[in-house]
Amino acid sequence: MTPAALPLQGIRVLDLTRLLPGPAASMHLADMGAEVIKIEDPGLGDYARGIGPVKNEVSLFFVAVNRGKHFLRLDLKDAQERERFLAMVEQADVVMESFRPGVMDKLGLGWPVLKARNPSLVMCSISGYGQTGPLALMAGHDINYASYAGMLEQNAVAGSMPALPNLQIGDLLGGTQSALQGILAALVGAKLTGQGRYVDVAMTDCVFAHNIMPLVNVNQGGRPVAPGLDLLTGGVPCYNLYATSDGRFMAVGALEYKFWETCCKVLERPDLIERHWSRGQAIGGTDAMAVKAELATLFAQHDLAWWTARFDGADCCVTPVLRMDESVNHPHFQSRQLIGKINHPSEGEVWQTAPSIKFLG
Repeated sequence: MTPAALPLQGIRVLDLTRLLPGPAASMHLADMGAEVIKIEDPGLGDYARGIGPVKNEVSLFFVAVNRGKHFLRLDLKDAQERERFLAMVEQADVVMESFRPGVMDKLGLGWPVLKARNPSLVMCSISGYGQTGPLALMAGHDINYASYAGMLEQNAVAGSMPALPNLQIGDLLGGTQSALQGILAALVGAKLTGQGRYVDVAMTDCVFAHNIMPLVNVNQGGRPVAPGLDLLTGGVPCYNLYATSDGRFMAVGALEYKFWETCCKVLERPDLIERHWSRGQAIGGTDAMAVKAELATLFAQHDLAWWTARFDGADCCVTPVLRMDESVNHPHFQSRQLIGKINHPSEGEVWQTAPSIKFLG
């Protein structure tokens, strides 16, 4: 699909955000055809430029979340350059920022000022805890947002401390995807009515609102099930991780009975077919843990490649747990053109993901 055919062609975004959540969101907007102008201060600029490995001039983290953008340096504390920004606002559709609440107002660039310059503007503020509330001015990172929202407590195996995921749930679910949702909805409203909107995105709120299964258990029993013992956290043998003989893992996701039946046949254990949660097996119960132990012994007998080949073509939701270096070369992602190597102007050859949403026709 040519850039001219993308759905956000003609939309102009002024992006003041830094680090991960906002830049990832504006990158997705650029992927959908928007013109994104990333505005950084004249000094260090976006802190992401120096976070993580740097081959030559800029970090690979910065490269990963800033494709498809134009770059501009402005000192918004300077009256002349602030006025230049306000002139740009008059021609923009979206302004994004991720400062702490109140910073834009102190700069003289709060929502009332921007709205007066462009009544159809959409402004999105991404923050850890939102523009209001007792935590609004508190500093935080992904680990803090996930912990407040009740998500991190559940991200653990039975009897173990929570594990820190290397997919930033608060930043990307909360700060990126929820900002996109709000911005796109507000843009539709602005195009229909001519009136802009101010979008307040709190990363903690967004993780909290999507923490569905623990809330289900709170409604059922007053508190969530202990980590590792719920339906989707390790409490059933049909939805679990199993170590292979070479220290790798297979992911068994045979949650539905029909998949479990096929899985057991591949494992040559038809005697286990009826020992499934849908057939009355207690989640997290003695029988579930016994079957889980039997499967652990089975999977430990062969390596990852053997089990991958064994389940190849079996429609039962059993897959190898891949490392990222294996994923980037996997035929699925290659055939979908989701990953490839590019020559970055300063960093040379690097893997870069492509837009994950495809617009067809």
